[in-house]
Amino acid sequence: MSISLFASLPRADQRKKGVEYVRGLLEVPGRKSIRNIASLIGGRATDQSLHHFISESTWEWAPVRQALARYLVPRLPVEAWVLQDTVIRKAGQHSVGVDRRFVPAEGRVLNAQQAIGVWAASGCRSGPVDWGLHLPPTWIDDRSLRSRASIPESTEAETLSDRAVRLCVGMVSEWGLPVRPVVLDASSLNLAMLFDRLGRRGIPLLARVDQSVPLLVSDPALTGHRGAASMPAGEVIRAASSTRQPAHWREFGRCGGMRSGLIASVAVRLPQGRAARLRSGGGRRLALIGLAENGQRNAPQLWLTDLTSLQSTSLLTLFTLLERVRGDYREVAKNVGIEDYVGRSFDGWHRHMTLASAAHAIAVLSCPGQMWNGEPGNAERGT
Repeated sequence: MSISLFASLPRADQRKKGVEYVRGLLEVPGRKSIRNIASLIGGRATDQSLHHFISESTWEWAPVRQALARYLVPRLPVEAWVLQDTVIRKAGQHSVGVDRRFVPAEGRVLNAQQAIGVWAASGCRSGPVDWGLHLPPTWIDDRSLRSRASIPESTEAETLSDRAVRLCVGMVSEWGLPVRPVVLDASSLNLAMLFDRLGRRGIPLLARVDQSVPLLVSDPALTGHRGAASMPAGEVIRAASSTRQPAHWREFGRCGGMRSGLIASVAVRLPQGRAARLRSGGGRRLALIGLAENGQRNAPQLWLTDLTSLQSTSLLTLFTLLERVRGDYREVAKNVGIEDYVGRSFDGWHRHMTLASAAHAIAVLSCPGQMWNGEPGNAERGT
């Protein structure tokens, strides 16, 4: 994979360093710092040149990511593009984009970077192919911070939802990648805007939502609720409890054990005019799907999708891909240093994330259907 992956790099020494850096990410034990990688490759003399290659060089990361995505599409094969909101903890204030932010999953404020990754995913394997770094207002507005991190002048403030749309649309319209459903957890995103802007591009969306999301029922099976005021998604699914059907699916697609539960689907729409965040997606035909695993029927997973022509049971494999990506992030991405870049450079962060994504791909493709254990032998086969 290395030769095709780095074909866009203009110089032979850059292509060589790309291969060496990826090998270091796969083989260095513990933290994958530039210094530790340099120690593996060529000792102290290599440290400065490798630092320049990541943080100060001029090679573009986007073509490398494009090549990685095209390489993975047939080899996974890709069933969906999964968007993963990623929080990377940092000890100090110098890493690009770092800020004090409340992290719902942790229930507390952390000093961290926040990024969004696009993952190519199948039932058994997944890997990141593109990244966006969320820059808080302080990093956008403070000229000294921008200069210190070499943040491009073209970089403007944007929400995570804006970035998510740009990443997904860019993969299809600029990279020429195939249209696949986008799967995500919408708890921190603008749901209506995502449905509207992705829908205009013909990109289907499957979003996990919480029980409080307001919806309008348009399903003829729930005549008593049609045309009424908006209802929370949790109440909508409870009202449809009599329509639930048995469901069986494999954990993480084809590679996991069998699971079972009950599934229900209700035709709904997003309300119009309640707030700015809901206006753009209002009126679009959607399906709300509730999936209650046996033993957890009072706390079903809730999913909203514009794939209304598919049977809800046909979407079960797509549901599991969100957990597939979360599992691969914990077991593979963190082991190949996805969180280990500590430099100040905006470009450096993107280059490191690009090469860590390549290392991740080598790890999962060298051990199909298995969790990677981080042993060097796997890296040697892939590289």
